[in-house]
Amino acid sequence: MEIKIIQIGNSKGIRLSKTMMEKYNFEDSLELEMTPEGLLLKPLKSSRKDWDKAFKQMHKTHDDRLLIPDVLEDDVFEKW
Repeated sequence: MEIKIIQIGNSKGIRLSKTMMEKYNFEDSLELEMTPEGLLLKPLKSSRKDWDKAFKQMHKTHDDRLLIPDVLEDDVFEKW
């Protein structure tokens, strides 16, 4: 696919169609990887995406309790 390079202020850029943005899950930012063949555009992957929803669901089902006590009985609270 041929894409024209356009002038954007003092820089150059490319335009991606809405269809292409949706197909490849591009949002406001994307990852640019330099490869021997050229540039590779990839969607940003957030390692914590949707965690807030998962935590809220866990709270609703009471599945957010500690599995290990916060303070263990044999903890030593001395100054270092």
